[in-house]
Amino acid sequence: MMDNDDQNVDFLKDLAKRVKGLREARNLTQEDAYNDTGIHFGRIETGKWDPKASTIKRISTYFNLSITDFFAEGFDE
Repeated sequence: MMDNDDQNVDFLKDLAKRVKGLREARNLTQEDAYNDTGIHFGRIETGKWDPKASTIKRISTYFNLSITDFFAEGFDE
């Protein structure tokens, strides 16, 4: 069984992959995304920064996704 720290690390890695995948699918650079949102995508995409829920909401809105759709792909249960 995983402890909470391992689960958090895995979640942040999944989040990093999801954000990067969404950004790259739209042919956006990290700089483009930052200029559009003020969110430092590079920090999230390293998997080492734990963004607030409000930041995740802003990212999902930026990509025209609901929170449910944002988390529908790429996350382990």
